[in-house]
Amino acid sequence: MTVIGLTGGIASGKSLASEHFDELGAQIINGDLLGHASYAPGTRGFDKVVAEFGEDIVGVNGEIDRAVFGPRIFASPDGLEKLNSIVWPEIRLLAEAEISRIKAEDNDVVIVLEAAVLIEADWQDLCDEVWVVSVPVDITRSRLMERNNLDEASAQARIESQMSMEEREDFADVVIRNDSSVAEFNNRVEEAWISLLERVGT
Repeated sequence: MTVIGLTGGIASGKSLASEHFDELGAQIINGDLLGHASYAPGTRGFDKVVAEFGEDIVGVNGEIDRAVFGPRIFASPDGLEKLNSIVWPEIRLLAEAEISRIKAEDNDVVIVLEAAVLIEADWQDLCDEVWVVSVPVDITRSRLMERNNLDEASAQARIESQMSMEEREDFADVVIRNDSSVAEFNNRVEEAWISLLERVGT
């Protein structure tokens, strides 16, 4: 079994790469889905989040109301840091459980753990290799402006709030560039996949 940690900045194309790896035969663990599960009702994460941010973030359906919760996180300068300190350990536990479950079913499988915060949360030890989807800042900015209907300043602010492309690449075993067409990006994903299979002898 080989575990690939797939990461990259906002609008980098992580999800597109992950979808292609799925088509190529990898088992995908989606960090965003684990993030939502980490504070679902009835979980330890849910209790900790509610205790930290207030009972009123819980909606009438018993789940955390994101319309209330989102602004609450950013209402204080350390709100996001507090949230991360709660959910990152819970997400890690869920990822470890998923890796163990998949391994038990097929020890020869390649697992792709797609996680935007893989490096920031220090989850590299869960992976055999770290793969970074890398995009130049100007392309990321343009994609964000179009995708999220943002002005240039707002798009740039979102980019600057994250780890830089160069910092991510410092942690990478493999860098996949996403600076041209979707077809070319898919070709690069396939090349990385074939190279991996050659390395691990699958």
